[in-house]
Amino acid sequence: LWVLPLAAIVAGGWIIVARTRRRVRLRREPLPADTPVCGARAGWGVYVPGAVIALAVGAGSYALTGSYPQVRAWQQATAQTPGLLARALDPQAQPLNEEEMARLALGLRTRLQNDAGNVEGWLMLGRTGMVLGNAGTATGAYANAYRLDPKNRDAALGYAEALTRSSDPEDNRRGGELLRRLVSRDHTDIRVLSLYAFNAFEQQRFGEAVAAWEMMLKLLPAGDARRAVIERSI
Repeated sequence: LWVLPLAAIVAGGWIIVARTRRRVRLRREPLPADTPVCGARAGWGVYVPGAVIALAVGAGSYALTGSYPQVRAWQQATAQTPGLLARALDPQAQPLNEEEMARLALGLRTRLQNDAGNVEGWLMLGRTGMVLGNAGTATGAYANAYRLDPKNRDAALGYAEALTRSSDPEDNRRGGELLRRLVSRDHTDIRVLSLYAFNAFEQQRFGEAVAAWEMMLKLLPAGDARRAVIERSI
């Protein structure tokens, strides 16, 4: 990062020294007797070329290797956040691609730095993290939403799902505990039962998984396509 600015400073200094030595050599040459002596001192112009080169090369190296590209990307994401969020929430709008989802996540994180108590903002960031496959972002966002509002169903279920799908066994265990509390609170919620069965199966608690699937079969209508999948799982 510092190589180009350092080279620019050295080059600028060399130009200044060279011009100064040339001026000294010219002064030491004998003058004819009838040549008037000019006592004017050299102005600041002698230093300008070196300074200009140093500034130009330093600015160029910062643009190429410094943080400017990251700052610019952050500014663009922040400016685009309202439009991206509106599209994400509109079922009739064109779905966001992966790059747009990443920009939305960056913009949401920026907003939440100044509005950390916004439960809906944390939920949206958690959903975005899940879509991007970013477990850290999803888990952290849902954890904040659940901490702010433990009775919020979306926050509790999102946090439980993020923990369940984590690669950390401890997260899986905590997710299972949270799902058990959710099932005891409402054992007719298909999504909660599905996640609970998945977590129990992954933890090799097969009896609990089968019990959850059987409960789902009682709740689903006869023609529901999910029944065949559940029956095969059992």
